Amino acid sequence: MATAISYPHTEHRLANGLRVVISEDRLAPVVAVNLWYAVGSRHEVQGRTGFAHLFEHLMFQGSANVKRGEHFSTVNAAGGTLNGTTWCDRTNYYETVPAHHLATALWLEADRMGGLLEALDQANLDNQRDVVKNEKRQTRDNQPYGSWLDHLHELCYPPGHPYHHTTIGSMEDLDAASLEDARAFYETWYAPDNAVLSIVGDVDTSEAIMLVERYFGGIPAKGRFPTPPSTEIAPRLGGQVRRTVPDRVPVPRIFVGYRTAPFGTSEFDAMQIATTVLGGGRGSRLYKALVLDRQLLQPSDSAIVDSWPFIGGASLTLADLPAREGVDIDVLEAAYHHEVARLAEGATDDEVERAKALITSQWLHHLSGVEGRADTFSQYATLLGDPELMNRALPAWLSVTARDVAAVAGEVMSEDNRAVVTFTPDLPDEQEAAA
Repeated sequence: MATAISYPHTEHRLANGLRVVISEDRLAPVVAVNLWYAVGSRHEVQGRTGFAHLFEHLMFQGSANVKRGEHFSTVNAAGGTLNGTTWCDRTNYYETVPAHHLATALWLEADRMGGLLEALDQANLDNQRDVVKNEKRQTRDNQPYGSWLDHLHELCYPPGHPYHHTTIGSMEDLDAASLEDARAFYETWYAPDNAVLSIVGDVDTSEAIMLVERYFGGIPAKGRFPTPPSTEIAPRLGGQVRRTVPDRVPVPRIFVGYRTAPFGTSEFDAMQIATTVLGGGRGSRLYKALVLDRQLLQPSDSAIVDSWPFIGGASLTLADLPAREGVDIDVLEAAYHHEVARLAEGATDDEVERAKALITSQWLHHLSGVEGRADTFSQYATLLGDPELMNRALPAWLSVTARDVAAVAGEVMSEDNRAVVTFTPDLPDEQEAAA
């Protein structure tokens, strides 16, 4: 097994609390700027869900010195790319630009960190609220199986838990949101002392810090932030839960969720190896047993089973099982649980080594570009408090043994710790009568 690669970096902190991670890479004249804010959907309060995601959209609608649409046009004109994403534990914004445009990217991010309210008006709020609602229609409401994620969050996390709702939030909550509510959310969470800025690429560290000080140093610290809703939860579900969803879907499909220890724990690391043995790629157990041998499952190059890096209370491991046409969905589910039980009885050293090789390849590919490295430095600094943990992630995966895999599969993927969502075709009345 190849040894892990360590990516050098330095960490700095401005007087206003902004954490800055810089990693020089002179291979190509480009630089990635990645800014993570420690606010996501789990920080929202009841009646105000969807605000974190809404603000991802609002942050591109102009700020004190940037007109609406100019953030995109300025970066694009410089030959760069940009975007933003929202998840349960964070919101991030990023640009990759030619190295000589680093100042431009930093200025743009600083202008909206310190001056978004000057452009946040009712027209922008109404416009982006409609954009978010349309996004929900396109990606959830009008898509086959589109509600699967909402169902798993609701089954795996009880009402009141901050992971009970997904990042898209409630459209009723967004409709009820006033301009004052939106401004209050920004003023509460968007501040330098609630952010990590990572810069990776063809830069000189001292010059980069000088630019960061120039553009971000004058933004005042917030000083204190609300305590997010408690994420305390039992580590396991304590019993199987099930939801059947009759829908106009082409073929039945099963989603299975399990509570797993949070990202950054040894159990989470072991689960990543276990899920790769079970459902990672064409060499996995599920692909061989359910796609090739029994032809119950639709073939796919993506992972069948995966774990998501939540940090509050319990993370989520999930399986996606689309049936082949004509397959009895109960047969497919029974076959899947049988393979899970077999893994709990034992994994071979060869299977574990294959899983480690696949994870190593995917990890190093992700970190081979400046964008992936900048994002991952910000991830580990924001979620786990230390960007250096990025360099320790691969050794942690490589230390997992076959015995660890069997043990964690038996503990986490047990019958009393699973939520099952089954989509079944809801046939028109005349077809049901014919059947």
